Amino acid sequence: MKNNRIYSYVIVVFVYVLAILAGKYTLDSLNHENAYLEMLYADLVATSVVFIFSIFFSNSSIYDPYWSVIPVPIAYHWIQVSPEGSAIRQGLILTVILLWSIRLTANWIKSWPDLTHEDWRYKKLKEDTGKFYWPVSFLGIHIFPTLMVFLGMLPVLPAVKNDSPAGLFDFAGTACCLLAVAIEYTSDEQLRRFKKESVKKGANMDRGLWAFSRHPNYFGEILFWFGLFIFSLGTGITDNLWTISGFVTMFILFRFISIPMMEKRLLLSKTGYREYKKNVPAIIPRIRR
Repeated sequence: MKNNRIYSYVIVVFVYVLAILAGKYTLDSLNHENAYLEMLYADLVATSVVFIFSIFFSNSSIYDPYWSVIPVPIAYHWIQVSPEGSAIRQGLILTVILLWSIRLTANWIKSWPDLTHEDWRYKKLKEDTGKFYWPVSFLGIHIFPTLMVFLGMLPVLPAVKNDSPAGLFDFAGTACCLLAVAIEYTSDEQLRRFKKESVKKGANMDRGLWAFSRHPNYFGEILFWFGLFIFSLGTGITDNLWTISGFVTMFILFRFISIPMMEKRLLLSKTGYREYKKNVPAIIPRIRR
């Protein structure tokens, strides 16, 4: 049954419904004194539920859509407990997060065949860690990304609680997030089309947005989290400046962890990648003359 696509997606949907309900139960059980800590506890509980099923199906890729799914209920809950906030601002924030979530989750659906498939990085980690794999998976594959996404969501709470009328920062944040989603969608579709049409094994994608950045999809992702941070500036330039830590952490994660790990593999599998790496920046696009 694990190689049945419909069965696999039904299982994943069941897991995430159960995880979100567990998180909601956690929130309802707390004293509602610190919205950040309460959400963090609920987030970790939901992650733990997903981890249990990762063990049950011996597949850590069950966690993969968590990154794109969980920001929606987080934002929705914070809006629900912030009746004083501007409805327009709250609507803009929830809309851009929904669009981002739908796009990223849809991209995962297109690329994940069924429960027999597991990310190559997890397989390598399993080989490297042996009997310690599941503790490492819990901390590295499940908890660590959960904390990264939570940090990225930090600006959302002060933004949705802001009772001032929607203004320049809100529209700038919206524009930034929409541009980010467009970049991610375009780069992913260009890559998917290239893989489908390429007849040469090991051919390297260097067209479209990929001619200006080696990882334009990551650039879009980072831009999205920066857009969420812009929303928080509407409460005062310095009041919530500390929430930029989420965006900074995201940039560090992609630039110094995800990309080096991925490019180590690409250098071995893609023709001309070494030259491509010399001429094209890793994340921030370089506009050529």
